[in-house]
Amino acid sequence: MGFLRRQLVTAALTINAIRPLPGYRASVPSFFAGWLTTELAPHLMTVTAADATAHAVRGRPRRGLGLALAGANLLGQAFLVDQSRRVRTKVEDALVEGLGIDYVEQLDAKPTPAELATPWRRLVNPFRMRNVDVVVDKDVAYAPEHGKRGLLDVYRPAAGTDGRAPVLLQVHGGAWTIGNKDQQGIPLMQHLAAKGWVCVAINYRLAPRDPFPAQIVDVKRAIAWIHDHIAEYGGDPDYIAITGGSAGGHLTALAAVTANDPEYQPGFEDADTSVAVAVPHYGVYDFAGSTGLRSAEQMRDRFLAPRVVGQRWADAPDVFEAGTPLLRVGKDAPDFFVLHGAHDSLVAVDQARLFVSRLREISGATVVYAELPGAQHAFDVFPSIRSAHVVRAIDRYLHWHWNSWRRERHSAAEL
Repeated sequence: MGFLRRQLVTAALTINAIRPLPGYRASVPSFFAGWLTTELAPHLMTVTAADATAHAVRGRPRRGLGLALAGANLLGQAFLVDQSRRVRTKVEDALVEGLGIDYVEQLDAKPTPAELATPWRRLVNPFRMRNVDVVVDKDVAYAPEHGKRGLLDVYRPAAGTDGRAPVLLQVHGGAWTIGNKDQQGIPLMQHLAAKGWVCVAINYRLAPRDPFPAQIVDVKRAIAWIHDHIAEYGGDPDYIAITGGSAGGHLTALAAVTANDPEYQPGFEDADTSVAVAVPHYGVYDFAGSTGLRSAEQMRDRFLAPRVVGQRWADAPDVFEAGTPLLRVGKDAPDFFVLHGAHDSLVAVDQARLFVSRLREISGATVVYAELPGAQHAFDVFPSIRSAHVVRAIDRYLHWHWNSWRRERHSAAEL
């Protein structure tokens, strides 16, 4: 492929990242192209600059048009990098709005400028996610009858814990039909485990082989397992945070607002499946298309019904409605930190806005909402500028929550 064509392709990717193609049919290709372009914008800038420099040095014919296009591409990519860097301010503003300007006073220590800065060196190879300060116990069975879909991994600090470490449950995404426990949430789990948390990543049964609600049943089963067994790994069974993205965001939110629901706990109805706090990323909150959003209705009828639920909406509305977090919000919902990309092509950001509004209207919970400028779906899968700032914002939020929870428990014990 010649230089001009390479720059035309790069221009198409950059334009789609800045303004994703609209419409249901274009959503998947627009997502994949936009996701990689936005999260790897610094790397794409380097490649574009190197390609333009090499072409200029060679003095090839018609280099003026190609070089002009390369210059425009670099400007667009610089804009994407700047959008990613602005996430630092966006998430901090969200925390201050939701928790109060003095929330940092309740952390173990205020974050330093170095801790808030973009970790450029770590982003050179974004797919290297090992941490020598973390050990992983792999393939622990929590639902042995489901084979590999009933396994989990435990991430814990190599230095050990005091036996009462806070616990994070990570639920992977993948449209309820694909995905594994070691493919998502790694940056966050590695980060928190290195700071003393015990993190659990689970597999769960997948549709269409196992239609919904098998997935939420398995998440509930994993929560019950954590309550019963996480002390063996140094975790505190009384404090569980839950997180996940996309389908995992849906399951995270649904699990949080349906604690101890016997309909989702067949055979373990009496088990404790409550969580202290939920941090869903780019989740599906309108499983039933109840909001009237056209995008939610299209997802329900064209994908969820045939591939995930295995029943049409008209034939089983109760299944879809029961699986809709937005419709299950009650007064006893736990605290939430909801994150969503403003440019999400797969799950419209309107779903997150409506879910947050519902939580704030009905529940007595603390609700923090961060809408990330320029972010696509899956912005946190591997280390990037944006995900680095998101991970550290979640770190601050969860440590604020953990410390607040411990103070409340201590105060209650003194009464």
